[in-house]
Amino acid sequence: MKLNLTPFSGRRLLGALALGVLPLLVAPAAHAERIKDLASIAGVRQNQLMGYGLVIGLDGTGDQTTQTPFTVQTVASMLQQMGITLPAASSLQLKNVAAVMVTTSLPAFAQPGQLLDVTVSSMGNAKSLRGGTLLMTPLKGADGQVYGMAQGNVLVGGVGAQAGGSSVVVNHLSVGRISGGATVERAVASALGENNMIRLELKETDFATASRVVEAINEKYGSGIAYALDGRVIRVQAPSSSDQRVSFIGTLESLQVNPAEQAAKVIMNARTGSVVMNRSVTLETCAISHGNLSVSVSADPQVSQPNALSGGQTVVTQNSQIDIKKDSGKVMMVNGGASLADVVKALNAIGASPQDLLAILQAMKSAGALRAELEII
Repeated sequence: MKLNLTPFSGRRLLGALALGVLPLLVAPAAHAERIKDLASIAGVRQNQLMGYGLVIGLDGTGDQTTQTPFTVQTVASMLQQMGITLPAASSLQLKNVAAVMVTTSLPAFAQPGQLLDVTVSSMGNAKSLRGGTLLMTPLKGADGQVYGMAQGNVLVGGVGAQAGGSSVVVNHLSVGRISGGATVERAVASALGENNMIRLELKETDFATASRVVEAINEKYGSGIAYALDGRVIRVQAPSSSDQRVSFIGTLESLQVNPAEQAAKVIMNARTGSVVMNRSVTLETCAISHGNLSVSVSADPQVSQPNALSGGQTVVTQNSQIDIKKDSGKVMMVNGGASLADVVKALNAIGASPQDLLAILQAMKSAGALRAELEII
C-alpha cells in the first residue's frame, strides 16, 4: 500500500510526532524508592538492653575508691556471693577495678545462643579501660527481664601515657567494645503475621505516599490486598504459612513506589548557624535591608602622680573610649525563585553571615516571602 502525504498533512504528522515526543524529553524522571526504604514492618524492631558490671585487670587505671564507693560495694557483694567473708573494718583500696555500664541492642527475631556486640562505658573516674576484662554481666530490658549475658576482654581504640605530671591521650579511653561479647538468653515474642495481617508503617506521615504504596501493592497482588488506615499505617493481607509469608514480605519490600513531594522545610541550627533546606523551598519577590552595627569599648588607665612633698596621693584613672561603627545598610531586591538553585542564588546575593541569615530567614517567613516551614534545632 502506498501512502501519499500532502505538504499540509506531512506538517501535521510531524507536529503530532513532536507533541508526542516532547513530553517524554521534558518530563523529569520519576525517582522511585523501595517500600523497604519508605516504611518499616510493625513488630520488626530492636530492643535496647543494659546492665551494670565490673571490669577487672586494669593496670592501675581503675576507679579511685574514695570517690566511687559503689565500686567497693559491688566488689564486696560479689565476693560475699562467692563465699568470701571480708572483715568489717577492712578498707578495700582497688586500683585495677572499674564500675561500668554495658549496653547493646537485641535485634528482631534474635534467638538464644546468638552473639551480640556490646559497648562498655565507665561510670566512675577510671582513667582507662584498656586491657581490662568484663565480668559476667546480666543484660536487662525495659521490663526488667534478663535477655542476655555479657563477658569478655574489652577492646579500647585509644592509648594514653603520663609521666612527670605530663600526659598524652589519643582517642577515648573510658569506653570500649567487645565483639560477640554477649549471648542471647531469651527471645522476644513477635506478633508478625498475626491474623494473617501485617502492618506497614511509613517513616514519614504522608497521605499521598500512603495512597501510592497501597496502589502499588494492589496492582501487584490484586485488589483489596492492602488498604491504608491513616497517613502512616497500611494493613496488608499476608499468607497464612510462615514460609510463604517470609517470601511475600521479601517481595513486598522490593516494590518500587514514587513517594510524594516532601513539604517545604528549612532547618536552622541556632548554635552553629547551619541552614539546611530541601528542594521544595521557594521564595517570593521581596526587598531586604541588611547592615551591621558594632560597638567597641576600650579603657586606657592613666596615673596621676602628685609633686614631691605636696602631700598628695597617686590616683589611677580610667580613660574610656567608645567607638560605634555602622556599616551602610543596603536595600536589596530578591527575586522570587521556583527552584532550590534560585533560592540559593538569592540568599548568596544578600552576602550575610550564617548567623545573620538565621534572622533574615525568620523575617522573610514572617513577611510571607519564604514558602517553607521553619524548624529551629
